[in-house]
Amino acid sequence: MSSRRSPWLALVAGLVYFFMYAPIVVLVVFAFNSSRTNVTFEGVVNQGACGPFFWFCQLFNNGEALSAARNTLIIAATSTVLSTIIGTMAALALQRYAFPAKTFAEVSLYIPIVIPEIVMGISILVLFSAIFRYLNARLGLAGDARLSLRLATVIASHIAFSIPFVTLVVRARLHGFDKSIEEAAMDLGANEWTTFWRVTLPVIAPGVISGAMLAFTLSLDDFVITFFTNGPGSTTLPIYVYGLLRRIVTPEVNALSTVWILIVLAALVLAQRFESRSA
Repeated sequence: MSSRRSPWLALVAGLVYFFMYAPIVVLVVFAFNSSRTNVTFEGVVNQGACGPFFWFCQLFNNGEALSAARNTLIIAATSTVLSTIIGTMAALALQRYAFPAKTFAEVSLYIPIVIPEIVMGISILVLFSAIFRYLNARLGLAGDARLSLRLATVIASHIAFSIPFVTLVVRARLHGFDKSIEEAAMDLGANEWTTFWRVTLPVIAPGVISGAMLAFTLSLDDFVITFFTNGPGSTTLPIYVYGLLRRIVTPEVNALSTVWILIVLAALVLAQRFESRSA
């Protein structure tokens, strides 16, 4: 069998990578643009003490952007932790136990994945509105005490959206799990809780981490569901950037995106290292 690589294969691979990453490179380059219109690159900005990092300084002095970034990280971190715990428990239950509604539970996992996000966003909004209307009327809540869309509703909707992804990823890892090592641990005197923490979890950790990172990135980038479930004080970065599009988009948006790319890249590198150690 020939080991020579086709030049066409290298060309196609290069074009694919160019198509994927060229927009990101352009985005980063325009974060140093001297033009405020952000349409044409007029040169590297050099203003004030920040020099070429002028737009990054503007960004870190922007209270609205920092608040949106803080909300995004809070939502992503909280929803990732909870959806990973629930999704892992669901995957273990579906893989190991037989119960009457198992087939329905397995099929229903795919519904939030395949339906359009806008449909799910509207459905969650209608659900929250009906629940809050009922509780406010029954409990006599009024004014600031009334239940309404807030940061908690965004977190709850992100958890509901992320659980199926985590469950499917962890369950894929469980398909190759050797149950005999659990039986060996129990034969040596370990109870079910100790066996899970010392044997089961380390083995399935790569799948759990992969599911958690998928949930984290989905939460960071989500716009549609967040758009329908956010309220006062719960603006996220995607919602904030969308609001900026109604006005003149300055390179500050590119600076914001560049910082966000670096944060996500750092998180992925750390997760990859942790996963490689667990494998």
